[in-house]
Amino acid sequence: MTGLRVLAVDDEQPALEDLSYLLRADPRIGDVLTARDGAAALKLLDRAIADGRPVDAVFLDIRMRGLDGVVLGRLLTQFTSPPKVVFVTAYEDHAVDAFELKAEDYLLKPVRPERLTEAIRRVCGNRDVMEAGPRADTIPVELGGVTRFVASTEVRYVEAQGDYARLHTATGSHLVRIPLAALEERWASAGFLRVHRSHLVAVKHIEELHIDSGKCVVRVGGAEIPVSRRHTRELRDLLVRRARKAKREDAE
Repeated sequence: MTGLRVLAVDDEQPALEDLSYLLRADPRIGDVLTARDGAAALKLLDRAIADGRPVDAVFLDIRMRGLDGVVLGRLLTQFTSPPKVVFVTAYEDHAVDAFELKAEDYLLKPVRPERLTEAIRRVCGNRDVMEAGPRADTIPVELGGVTRFVASTEVRYVEAQGDYARLHTATGSHLVRIPLAALEERWASAGFLRVHRSHLVAVKHIEELHIDSGKCVVRVGGAEIPVSRRHTRELRDLLVRRARKAKREDAE
């Protein structure tokens, strides 16, 4: 794989120069383009496509004059082959936008070299496996003032808490301001199933299913999750099909 061709976008010249310097210092980066605003970024991206040398990733500030980073990010998703997006911002309140736009990472200014290294790793990794199938989705969470991304594969179940959702993993839980319905739609293809109005479960993590006196619960990572009547048959049939498939594969 040749070095990545990336575009850095920031309306503050010192911040743009610092980011460009850090990007060029990484051996995985082959070419760094720069733009001072969203309109200039779009022109550069169009020209790169016309020249047959499209940009692999855009490292994008959010709060800019004119076309801001979130709007530009949405426009990029409409490209036939959209570049990967990494948000680079001084503000923490756009993490949900990053999730909705499927950004690779969300870096806070001042950018630490080790965090930029991790963001580039994400971009390179997803570029390598593009032909291998769908990648794990990620969601931004706040841990001690630091934004990190939790992969859907790490989540065992999700619990609705008002307008928020609590993600339960093997190592703890994270509260994110994303409705359960949004996660249900986004993670359906990743094997998550709505089992109750307040619970979404990763089917592969279900350890047991119990039906007693008409009430159904599943055990996931030591927790018992209620299953509503309307979802009981669907879940039971799904688990039976998975068990039969696993049995056939073992026999072969």
